[in-house]
Amino acid sequence: MTAPIRFVLVETSHPGNIGAVARSMKNMGLTDLVLVNPREFPHPEATARASGADDLLARARVVPTLEAAIEGCALVLATTARTREQHFRVHEAREAAARLVAEARSSASPAAVIFGTERYGLSNEHLLRAHALLRIPANPEYESLNLAMAAQLIAYEIRMAQRDAPVAAPRDAPLAAPEDMERLFRHLEEVMHEADFRDRTQSGTHLMGRIRRMFNRAELDVNEVNILRGILTAVQSKRRRAGSAQA
Repeated sequence: MTAPIRFVLVETSHPGNIGAVARSMKNMGLTDLVLVNPREFPHPEATARASGADDLLARARVVPTLEAAIEGCALVLATTARTREQHFRVHEAREAAARLVAEARSSASPAAVIFGTERYGLSNEHLLRAHALLRIPANPEYESLNLAMAAQLIAYEIRMAQRDAPVAAPRDAPLAAPEDMERLFRHLEEVMHEADFRDRTQSGTHLMGRIRRMFNRAELDVNEVNILRGILTAVQSKRRRAGSAQA
């Protein structure tokens, strides 16, 4: 069974790279390409570099935000060149491919790989939308991979995982979709504000980032998110009743 895997390219600068990624994907049997705010697309250079993957380019969706690109996905992994990251899990490409395939099969929702810009990669804000990071273990003396190379290597590992992975048992409950997690984070911020729980990190702006990373590492399923939101709603209800009684 082929697992639905989505490649998401964020703010790609060079249209030729979009075509090259489409070619890499078609080589390995992947078809779901989403582009977040590309500089130029469609473009003749993208078509030329696709070299026969024109159909995949024609189906590619262009969206304005990363949130729109990963909507409805199960596991979301963000590519990185970092060897270690204390706040995130970091999976090497082979392990990551096996996880992507297993999660997409068991949840029947797409799993996503996010690729950043050619020059700067992904921002910290982008990384906060992922459950974990994906790294290609290249030569530590020269780890520079261009976008098309990285996509080809990851697509190959996914192809091998598709071929070799056992059939995954369906989850009791699917992973919470990114939009469900966003609703949880907004709800939590609302309750924190009502309870006057302030950000006491040094800059006063890091608390929600830490909370996001903590919950993303936990990989909550839909039921767990509903439980947490139910608790938050109950806390709000108690506070409002207490406030009315005092008034």
